[in-house]
Amino acid sequence: MKRKWEGAAKLAFERDLLGRGARYIAGADEVGRGPLAGPVVCAAVIMPLGEDELVEGVDDSKKLKEGERERLAVFIRERALAYRVEQLSHAEIDRLNILEATRLCMKRAVEGLSLKPDVLLLDGNFRLELDMEQHSIVKGDALSYSIGAASILAKVYRDALMREYDKIYPQYGFAENKGYGTAAHMRAIWEYGLCEIHRRTFTRKFWEERGNGGE
Repeated sequence: MKRKWEGAAKLAFERDLLGRGARYIAGADEVGRGPLAGPVVCAAVIMPLGEDELVEGVDDSKKLKEGERERLAVFIRERALAYRVEQLSHAEIDRLNILEATRLCMKRAVEGLSLKPDVLLLDGNFRLELDMEQHSIVKGDALSYSIGAASILAKVYRDALMREYDKIYPQYGFAENKGYGTAAHMRAIWEYGLCEIHRRTFTRKFWEERGNGGE
């Protein structure tokens, strides 16, 4: 007998909203706020919520192995009523700061959906400048099916980008560290300096301590 998916709790927010008349519920999430290099990526998705339309295994993307995320992302894209992925570059992050860059990136993802949501579920504790009902959910990628689906799309997209950057800048190990400040990544910065996609506002203190004035 097929094991029942143990993800019903992740639909509690969606089912409550459906019961209050919502039709299109979007989840939105970001990936890449913390790395030293690369873009921040945001995804928004409206998933069908019928019992036979759910994608089993959707969860916080950080809890899933890479292969499982990629497998689920295929099903999410196939079944989604609408989805959109956006990115803001390292340069835009330096110009705006990471919080404002994330807000703008997420706003663009939601606005880019081919269907306008009735309600938006956001991971975290902030709101977007959008004229629609919004609910911010701390750890929403683990608690909401819709946000979890968005987190998977964003993570798979950004990881693929960082693998491409690894081909251009192989000395930094971006395929493995995805731009995060691992010990190996920090050693590479110390040896080779900063590359084009490093966030200067994130690496300035470290680089100035080395005596290079932030460049």
